[in-house]
Parts: sequence; structure tokens; C-alpha cells
Amino acid sequence: MMNKTYETLKYDIKNRVITIWLNRPQVHNAFNHTMLAELADILEVVDQSDDIRVVIFTGEGKSFSAGADLNWMKKMIDYTYEENLKDAVMISDVFYRIYTLSKPVIAAVNGATIGGGMGFVGAADIVIASENARFSLSEVRIGVVPACISPYLVKRVGEGVLKELFITGMRFAADKALDIKLINYKVGHEQLLEYAMEKAKELCLCGPKAIAVCKQLFVEVPGMDLMTAYNHTAAVIAKMRISPEAQEGMKAFLEKRAPAWQKK
Repeated sequence: MMNKTYETLKYDIKNRVITIWLNRPQVHNAFNHTMLAELADILEVVDQSDDIRVVIFTGEGKSFSAGADLNWMKKMIDYTYEENLKDAVMISDVFYRIYTLSKPVIAAVNGATIGGGMGFVGAADIVIASENARFSLSEVRIGVVPACISPYLVKRVGEGVLKELFITGMRFAADKALDIKLINYKVGHEQLLEYAMEKAKELCLCGPKAIAVCKQLFVEVPGMDLMTAYNHTAAVIAKMRISPEAQEGMKAFLEKRAPAWQKK
């Protein structure tokens, strides 16, 4: 069981689900070096844990995340290329960890999600937004670009709708986010975490290793040519069928009982 404490995050573990709050409400949960390092740490711990099955990210206070902290950005003005690269790699690392995490990740967007904060939306597996949520890829308005988060957003919604959001920095509400499939669900603000937890419970009914392999398919298959995918995916399902989890799942189905992973 986790017993760590963090300066910029808080978390709660219940029924094999960890809820992680971005916890800098005084700056709208903007991230800095400390938060990025702590996010990388908690994601590493979660990835290695057999007790945690699902991750929910949300924000403390009125905002989800305002992206990069302004005080951090002030320092960047005088950074060299090498210093900027080091910072950018920290951002890329966090969202890569979220996207490739072996556990499913739900983003429960409780409020404003601006700039780099949109990386959580792009990298999460399921995004649930409060009716109060507002979104913007505002980087261009200060002369920078949403580079590190772009791979995940392009995967999520595609170039057609995303290009306008990138080059205008426009702000938009949850209805538009739902329309362009940036989010999966829009719910009442007071129901947000309850709805996210219900979705997490659904995920806990599924084989944890099967979920991990499903997620890995999205990492591997899009970059393959058709024949490579043909061979790779056949091998994946063959290996899964003889795995202890699949054997248990198929036997449980035939015996009309719950599989072992639902009983823990």
C-alpha cells in the first residue's frame, strides 16, 4: 500500500482505484518542476502496483490545470536551448507515462484546462468533463506551441479539428469538446467524481493484463504496415489465450462464475 506524501499532489485509494488530485489550486493547478517530478514518481509507483487497477486524475479547486506555471515560464525566458530541452523532456515524460501506463487512466476534468493541462486530456484513456469545464490550447497566443502534448491530442481527435484549436488558441466549452470527441462524457459538476468512479468500477470487471495489452496495441499497431500488424496481432491473441488470466477468464465464463480478478 502506498504511504508516500507529495507537495503538489494528493491521492486516495479506494476499491483498487487511485484518485489523484493536482493540488496547487492557488495557481489553478499549473505544473512546475516539482509537480512534474512528483507525477512521474506516482505514475511509476502505480504502474508497479498489483493493488491499483485504475487511475483517476482530477484537479483540486475550481480548475483542472492551467498548464505551465507562470513563475516557471518567467525563468524560461533566459534559458538556453539545452535548459529548455531538459524542461520539455520532463513534460513529455509525464504524458508518455500516462499514455503507456499499464492501468487505465480516467481524466475527470472539473474546470479550466489550458495549454499543457490539455496533455492529460490527450493522454488519458477516458475523459469525463464537468459541465463547468473549459478548454484551450492557448500556447500560440504567447508565441509558443503545444508540442509535447500534440502526439496524444492528434491521436485522440485527429488533424481536421485539432489544427484550428492549435493555431487560434480559442477557448471552448464541454459541449464542443464532446462534439469533436475530445472528451467521452459530459456530466453535471456535482456528479463528476461519482461518474468517474462508476466508470472505474466497470474497468475493474475486466482482466487487468488484457487491459494493459489493449493499451499497448494502440502504441504499437498504428506504426505498423498491414502485414506486420497481421503477424503481430495474431501472435498477441495467441499468447493471450494461453495466459493464466485468459485461461481463468474463459473457465469462469463457461462455469458461469466471476473470474478471480473480480474477487480481490
